[in-house]
Amino acid sequence: MTRFVRWYGYGPLHLLVLIASFALTGYAMVRLFAVQPWEVAIWFVGAAILHDLILLPLYSLADLSALSVLRHRAAGEPTVQWINYLRVPAFLSGLLLLVWFPLVFRLAVPYPGDTGLSDDVYLGRWLAITGVLFAAAAVAFAMRLRRVRRAGRADDSRPASGHGATP
Repeated sequence: MTRFVRWYGYGPLHLLVLIASFALTGYAMVRLFAVQPWEVAIWFVGAAILHDLILLPLYSLADLSALSVLRHRAAGEPTVQWINYLRVPAFLSGLLLLVWFPLVFRLAVPYPGDTGLSDDVYLGRWLAITGVLFAAAAVAFAMRLRRVRRAGRADDSRPASGHGATP
């Protein structure tokens, strides 16, 4: 087992799940290409171009901007990796917007018969979900920072080992 982990890098369950996901993806690709080969190929090329040429530079710039603006901290304060507390809700909010943007921006033909909702509610609900995601991330960050500060104070209050101890 140790030899396998050294050779592969992870355990056999990881390899099995990876093979299963590739098999499922391959099956879906075969089924999609059998029905609409040109549309699927155009969609993949368009998605790759959209992501690599437009979205990747935009969110890389946003990430670097957030890092440079929020990098400063007080000296002597415990450090907590804070950037993921911004990245995760921003990613989830962006993903929701990407999936639902025709409804959020009222670009889709309304279909209240299917959803029972008018097209006026989607923007407000997306904004509310985004707010909840960022609020939950802020609470999680505050709890993490509190734990780190408590652990730092507990380490400062303990006497150093080997100093002042009498046998």
